[in-house]
Amino acid sequence: MDLLVLLLLCTAPLIRGYRSGLVIDSCEDMKFHYSGLSAQTAPSPFIVTTEQRRYRLGEDVKVELQGPASTPFTGFLLEAIEVGSETPVGSFAIPAGAAKLLTCSQRPNSAVSHTSGFNSSYIQVTWRSEPSGDIKTVQFRASFVQNSTTFWVNVTSPVLTFTNGRAARSAGSLTGNGSTQLTPLVKSARSISSANCGVTKVCFSHPASCDPAVSSSCYFMSAMMSSNGTAVQYEMTGPYEGYIAFGFSDDQRMGNDDIYVCVTDSSGQAVVQHMYSTGRTTPQARPLGNVYNVATSLQNNIISCSFTTTDIISIQGTSGFSQSYYFMFVHGRSSNGQIQKHSADFVSTTKMDISTPVVVSNSGFPDIIKAHGSLMLIAWMTTGSLGMMVARYLKKMAKGTRMCDKDLWFVVHVGVMCMTVAATIIAFILVFSHARDWSGGAHPVLGCLVMILSFFQPIVAMLRCGPQHHLRYLFNTSHFLNAVIIKSLAVAAIFTGLGLIDSSDGWLMKVMGGFLAWEALFYIMLEIHNGRNKHADSATVELESELVKIDGLLIGLFFLGNICFLVALLVGIGER
Repeated sequence: MDLLVLLLLCTAPLIRGYRSGLVIDSCEDMKFHYSGLSAQTAPSPFIVTTEQRRYRLGEDVKVELQGPASTPFTGFLLEAIEVGSETPVGSFAIPAGAAKLLTCSQRPNSAVSHTSGFNSSYIQVTWRSEPSGDIKTVQFRASFVQNSTTFWVNVTSPVLTFTNGRAARSAGSLTGNGSTQLTPLVKSARSISSANCGVTKVCFSHPASCDPAVSSSCYFMSAMMSSNGTAVQYEMTGPYEGYIAFGFSDDQRMGNDDIYVCVTDSSGQAVVQHMYSTGRTTPQARPLGNVYNVATSLQNNIISCSFTTTDIISIQGTSGFSQSYYFMFVHGRSSNGQIQKHSADFVSTTKMDISTPVVVSNSGFPDIIKAHGSLMLIAWMTTGSLGMMVARYLKKMAKGTRMCDKDLWFVVHVGVMCMTVAATIIAFILVFSHARDWSGGAHPVLGCLVMILSFFQPIVAMLRCGPQHHLRYLFNTSHFLNAVIIKSLAVAAIFTGLGLIDSSDGWLMKVMGGFLAWEALFYIMLEIHNGRNKHADSATVELESELVKIDGLLIGLFFLGNICFLVALLVGIGER
């Protein structure tokens, strides 16, 4: 039997039954019946794939024929043959109304062809291996018709090898009338790793160049173009909050983006969704399109999705696999399959072409977010702490020294606390001008409370009563308590903020935890020492001087460590 051929002309005198799919003459002898036409010699834009590479006796195998969404095929003929032979093997079941079964070599249902009016870039059928007999290595081959003069023959699938054992019919693979569902088969996601990044696939990750097979905190996506350039296999994985998503854009801002989402539905199952972003609103749902080989998983708090699609990347102004785009990766929470505002995003530094394997670098978090975090750290790790310590512990050190007709300690306290409030307000304005919403969980709420209380703290201080007033103690107590509350909220805001950007190994959170322990230790030491000062004999000038020196030494040592922690955190934020 010669190679599989589908005769291609639209007119009955040239090819009998082409429009209706009755290509039995071609099926029987596999020869052209009209020598004036020749098959295309260029690679076929249409491919034949299977969901597996092994089969067992009596097992159902899904077979998919697909091509680019922009180039549908109008006819096809599909057979399963034994490798090294021309003999058809097994039998087919088909989607109702989408194709028809043929008898080839006197074997019923041994081939599948199109029906009248067929015009699609995707179809899935079911092939069932023989229930008994000799073990065979099987391959699927097809002919595709693009139009009345353009066709390809002998387009083959990867080889299916036989594995021991007997399989029952795949659950749910056939409907009652023997037809299959035209929906992508979803299976457990295969292991996703950074292997072959830059060799056969484009990879984009955060932290840069991380391997999801090694690090559970790695956000990762890859794209691998098929050999004929008509399909792309995508992978994405990352820590689970509710969803992860990647998209392609013509700029580094949200809006006009082609997006694929890996999200859990109402049953908790990970699924793939296709969306399009038009701006800062929730992206619009799009049909999933020609997507197949879908594999998803949600295990050990890691969500993963992989799939293959023949749909080209399409955004306003440009479309196609060979175009260059910015890569975007986001993650956030979801509710019953509905994604919410992302909690973080990573964007490539330059436009990239997915047909060119490369490891894509990302720009991490926007500079405005880094500036916000840096200002808050400086305000509440350094200037704020300095202002509180000066007011509480260093009055005696600068006793009798005045500046601008005020005690020196008071001038220093007011100066650094005004700097703290100014830095807090600026940081607040920066982040809300960028985000324009309250996404991020508790962090923006805590930050807003810090900003409000910090704003009113100096205003209330300006309206305080005099030192000798009988109600002065109320101001002193409320001013102190408000400062403690602001400091506590600021620390909580810093921790929650670092949690949003510290997605690698928790290093920033550990450094901040070390700083908090360092500060708590010195506050305890200074309080103990301050208690000793109150019980010291005021007439003993030498002892009082010695205690003041110890206060100064402790605070100096504290700020030396404080600066080290601050620099470490600022460097860490800069690298994100």
